Amino acid sequence: MTASYFDVDGTLVSSNLLHTAVWYMANDINPLRSARQIGRLLVRAPKLLVAELRDRRTFNELLFEAFRGTSEDRLQVLADEAYEWCMKQNIYSGARDIVSRAKDLGHEVVLVSGALDFLLERLAADLGADHYVGNRLEIHDGFATGKLLRPVVAGPNKSRLIANHARDHGHELAECFGYSDSYSDVPMLSVVGRPAVINPDPKLLRLARAYQWPIIELT
Repeated sequence: MTASYFDVDGTLVSSNLLHTAVWYMANDINPLRSARQIGRLLVRAPKLLVAELRDRRTFNELLFEAFRGTSEDRLQVLADEAYEWCMKQNIYSGARDIVSRAKDLGHEVVLVSGALDFLLERLAADLGADHYVGNRLEIHDGFATGKLLRPVVAGPNKSRLIANHARDHGHELAECFGYSDSYSDVPMLSVVGRPAVINPDPKLLRLARAYQWPIIELT
């Protein structure tokens, strides 16, 4: 049995991590707190932009600071609605077919994303994926601290997490498939024997053409 490892944001869905953070802030029970949170995010926008270009792990850590002070209960109560707005309605046409084809071939389908774990749980169930690996918020006394539990799912860490999953589940990495849209996921694509790109950014598109990786366009 082999495995297919899928990035999520930009690969299977058109939304990204920022959509989730802004949605939760906009739906805070306290309007004043909501305004403060969005204001802090706007102040951090230049740092976020630089981090997104240079270091996805730093980007994730800076972005999820926006959840500091949000109660665990509220995160869970709003999870179904957050999934509906931030992920489900943004699933690419054709994404379900790609996942279904992998399942029909007998692959174990695994979502590997910087998205929050409780949203990935819902996406995995919706798409029929077998497992998911996502970021987890640190919770202290029932409230998010604004920090992520280690390991942060981003950049080179994805390749290590995929290698660990393959080892633990008896998969040969040389026979495994990997899918992503972002050049930042080159380590993830390089660790598997059969990489492919979906809606690749310009740098990843050039690399895919150079190495003759399959290129898939979803709309």
